[in-house]
Amino acid sequence: MESALYGPEGFYRRPEGPAGHFRTSVHASPLFASAVARLLVATAEALGTDEIDLVDVGAGRGELLTGVLAAVPEGLAVRPYAVERAARPPGLDPRVEWCGSPPAGTRGLLFANEWLDNVPVDVAEAGPDGTVRYVLVGPDGAERPGAPVGGPDALWLERWWPLAEPGARAEIGRPRDEAWAGAVATLDRGLAVAVDYAHVRAGRPLFGTLTGFRDGREVRPVPDGRCDLTAHVALDACAAAGGPAHSSFVLSQREALHRLGVSGDRPPLSLATTDPTSYIRALAAAGEAAELTARGGLGDFGWLMRPVGTALRDWTA
Repeated sequence: MESALYGPEGFYRRPEGPAGHFRTSVHASPLFASAVARLLVATAEALGTDEIDLVDVGAGRGELLTGVLAAVPEGLAVRPYAVERAARPPGLDPRVEWCGSPPAGTRGLLFANEWLDNVPVDVAEAGPDGTVRYVLVGPDGAERPGAPVGGPDALWLERWWPLAEPGARAEIGRPRDEAWAGAVATLDRGLAVAVDYAHVRAGRPLFGTLTGFRDGREVRPVPDGRCDLTAHVALDACAAAGGPAHSSFVLSQREALHRLGVSGDRPPLSLATTDPTSYIRALAAAGEAAELTARGGLGDFGWLMRPVGTALRDWTA
């Protein structure tokens, strides 16, 4: 998975970028970037500053940062950082610092949209005798059972995703917990947010969630570098790894965006008579907001929120 996604010929090195294969909330509507801009403003207010860092982890080609910088009100000085393994794209705002890892000592908002689902994980499967083994996979996608899972991986499964039924599968999320904890640790003060499709221990999928995407379609997850490899995130485990359990909380994207002013409510029909242009514009925005907050779609994403040295929880929870 590591090689297929991030190696020299990996999927995320391809020139078309992720947007050539699938749509995230960032690509679905500029309303998403505007909502993140409002969250950035709220973070600055909580910190009592008019200068703030914005760290976009898994930045793609800088689409989210571009949208947020365009939406931030005058008077707030933003230091934007794009954290991405691919090369800096041409034409990106020169204010954006391109980084291979989150910079240390930042104060502001660390935002990771659909990053953790692409942090490579091992897959485990319970055999007919109950032994949980790693699933080994070749570059053609052919699978075979590997060694029994042991050590820290076995402890992680026992705590977060126990496999009691033969044939049951899990994605071992320990590397994601560690990646999230490491990202949070770079933040001196502010708010860290991870946005992803997620599940919790009480509702883990029986056969896991690993899948692939190519050219806008879901495909078999073959680790050959030609498709995205993604699996939903055990956000409850990440929350416990990112600091004291009481300091992190999870909202659905639907709830988070509603609190940030994104609503799918249709404009009043009377506006069509008094101001047709504004009505059409508001109707289009309502449609985009509905997609971002839809149940069964983008609205079901989890927003893992971890305030660091701030009272932002009072505002968001």
